[in-house]
Amino acid sequence: MKTFTLKQLRYFDALARHGHFGQAAAACAISQPALSVQIRELEDTFGAALVERGARAVRVTAFGADLLPRVRAILSAAEDLHDQARTGSGQGLTRLRLGVIPTIAPYLLPQLLPLLTAARPGLDLHMRETLTPRLLQELGEGAIDAAIVALPISEPAFRELPLFDEDFLLVRPGAEAGQPVPHGAALAKMRLLLLEEGHCFRDQAISFCNLKTPVPKDGLDGSSLTTLVQLVGAGLGLTLIPEMAVAVEGRAAPVDIVRFAEPRPSRTIGMIWRKTTPMEGELQEVASFVQRAAGQSERAASTSASA
Repeated sequence: MKTFTLKQLRYFDALARHGHFGQAAAACAISQPALSVQIRELEDTFGAALVERGARAVRVTAFGADLLPRVRAILSAAEDLHDQARTGSGQGLTRLRLGVIPTIAPYLLPQLLPLLTAARPGLDLHMRETLTPRLLQELGEGAIDAAIVALPISEPAFRELPLFDEDFLLVRPGAEAGQPVPHGAALAKMRLLLLEEGHCFRDQAISFCNLKTPVPKDGLDGSSLTTLVQLVGAGLGLTLIPEMAVAVEGRAAPVDIVRFAEPRPSRTIGMIWRKTTPMEGELQEVASFVQRAAGQSERAASTSASA
C-alpha cells in the first residue's frame, strides 16, 4: 500500500499557500518539475486530485481543502516533535522562526537581532513580518515558533506573555508645533490618517479616537507608518504612531511628535507561542531579550518626542 511522506505534505501545504507551482517550488527550495512529481504522487496515494491546475494559478480542490487542516496539524505536530528532540538532546536554542507585526518589526528588530546573535552564536534565525491574522495562522500550523504581537490575542491554543506597554503619540505637521494637543474624540473631527485594513494598530487608533466609521476621511490611509508620517509632513493630516517608532519616523519628515495628556492611548506588546511547544523555556529566554531591546528603543524615543 502506498503511503505519503512528511515532505510531500509540506509541498502540498506550500502549493496551497502560494497557489502557484513556481512560487511553491521556490519556497521549498526544489525545482518546479520535482514539486509537480511529488504532488502527483501524493494525489495517487489519496486517489483523488488535490489541486486544479490552471494556466496561471493553482486552486485547491474540495477534497484538498478538506485535507488541509489535518495536513497542517500533522506538520505542526512533526515540528513540535523535532523541537522536543533537539531540546531533549541538550542543544538548546539552535533555530528560531519568529514572526513580528509590521508596526513593531522595523523599530524593534535592529536592537533585538544583535542581542540574540551575541547570546546564541550560530543561531539559525528566520524572521517573518506580516499582519496578526497571518501570524496566528502560521503559528497554529507550526510554520513559526513564536510571534511578537499586540496583546491580548485570546486564542486558547497559545500562551501569551506580556512584555511591555508603550504609548501612542500624535504626529502633526511641523508648523503646528506648540499648539494644544487634541485628545480622543477631537481627533475624529480632523483629517486623521490611518493604516490600511488588517493592521491591529489601525483598530486601536480608531478606538481611541472614538470614530464611528473605520473609513478615514478622503480615503487617505497607508500600508506603513513611514507612509503616514510622510503624508503628515506634506500637510495632509494627522496620525498616531507607537512610541518605539518615534526615533526612526521623527527624522523622516518635517513633523511635530507630541505626547497626549493622561489617560494616554497605549498598547501592550508581548510574545505568543503554542502551548504544546517543547521550546517554552527557550522562548521565555528570547522574550527577555525582547524586553531589553524594547528598553533601548524606548530610551531613543524619549529623546525624540515632546512632552
